[in-house]
Amino acid sequence: MRLLGLLILLSGGAAFAGEYAVLASGSRLHVDRHEIDGARVRLYNGTGYSEMAAAEVQAFEAEDYAAPPAPAAMPLAVAPPLPSFEQLADAAADKYSLPRKLVRSVIAAESGFRQQAVSAKGAIGLMQLMPSTAEAMGANPRDPAQNVDAGTRYLRNLLDRYHGGLWHALAAYNAGPGAVDKHNGVPPYRETINYVYRITEDYSK
Repeated sequence: MRLLGLLILLSGGAAFAGEYAVLASGSRLHVDRHEIDGARVRLYNGTGYSEMAAAEVQAFEAEDYAAPPAPAAMPLAVAPPLPSFEQLADAAADKYSLPRKLVRSVIAAESGFRQQAVSAKGAIGLMQLMPSTAEAMGANPRDPAQNVDAGTRYLRNLLDRYHGGLWHALAAYNAGPGAVDKHNGVPPYRETINYVYRITEDYSK
């Protein structure tokens, strides 16, 4: 019965370092260590021990510790690459049925594709949205995707307002619809005239 109790006690200990007691019956028991006291042998396992006649044990065999296999490393989640500013421009152009080259030309003229660009008048981002325009369009002008989407949508609205008149729409984007309506066309502002010319030249290439 004592041997049976020892077997039950040691059945869960095979994952730890220790030794094997080779019994006369041919069985092998895993133990932490042993002590021999005359005709008795004491087998230790965990915080307890069992005793048996030394004649019942033929030998002790050392066991090397085998560390449990390390859990497989979880693969790191890789975030998808952010779209380039050119890709944002093309996606917005497609969304609002505008030529891709036109939207890219406007961004180039407005900010040179610099996300952090802020004008002296307070226009923000790639398409240089004024805070009031961005608010009216429901966009965060400092977010590149929202900036390009709102700016392209605003340009689409201006083209519709002026019945597809590109010069009128570009002039209104630069100087405001009020100035275009007042002058019934491109207002006589050097900045606006150069702006319209620069974009139409780039767009026509």
